[in-house]
Amino acid sequence: MKIEFWSDIICPYCGLMDHRLQVALERFEHAPDVEVTHRSFQVHPDLPREGVTQRKLLEMHGIPASDGERLFSSIEAAACTDGLRPYRALERTMGPTDLAHELLAYATGQGRGAEAWTAMFRAHFGQGRRLWTESDVLGFAAEIGLDRAEAAHALRTRSYRDQVAADQREAERLGAGGAPFTVLDGRYALRGAVSTDTLLAAMTTAWESAHPEPRPLPALGDGESEVLCGPDGCAVPPRPGS
Repeated sequence: MKIEFWSDIICPYCGLMDHRLQVALERFEHAPDVEVTHRSFQVHPDLPREGVTQRKLLEMHGIPASDGERLFSSIEAAACTDGLRPYRALERTMGPTDLAHELLAYATGQGRGAEAWTAMFRAHFGQGRRLWTESDVLGFAAEIGLDRAEAAHALRTRSYRDQVAADQREAERLGAGGAPFTVLDGRYALRGAVSTDTLLAAMTTAWESAHPEPRPLPALGDGESEVLCGPDGCAVPPRPGS
């Protein structure tokens, strides 16, 4: 089964869903047969490269501070309940994630995709890391053991820019209005953050749909004697009146 997970590393619900997806897979009996692919969806591509605080962004969008505090406090509480501590959704700085996504695409090409995505979520929400500039992103790459020189070449040549853009177009084509967006086997979609139990149930549904249990066919000709041969021989139908 294939699971495609679209997200952005500055999206607090995405970081929560990345964790829940891992937990759901630990509980899923067919996990060894599941392939997870992380895909890019930038939620604020127009942010300044120097970054902006979450509080300032709320102000820019005309959202009262009290409403924003309630929203992000609830996200932080949910993350804490799920075992993600600390998880800073409100007191943080955000910036454009194009370079971060290109690095993650490079990491995926090196077979380190899932690991790199999770590490970047933890760096941003757990440590308050800023990962918008080339220097920031390359520093992170070196920290998780990626080849800094190769990563630098990938960013400077923008080798993965088209792939990142294609990921976002595909999500929009499939009906995503934002991130997180999860697609199971190309047949079922989960929009937004859902609980681990809901995610596990969706995985079970997708699996059972692709692997239906064989069922006996309905029998026709009810009431007529059957002539069957089996391991014990063949049965002879009774004669009329016998």
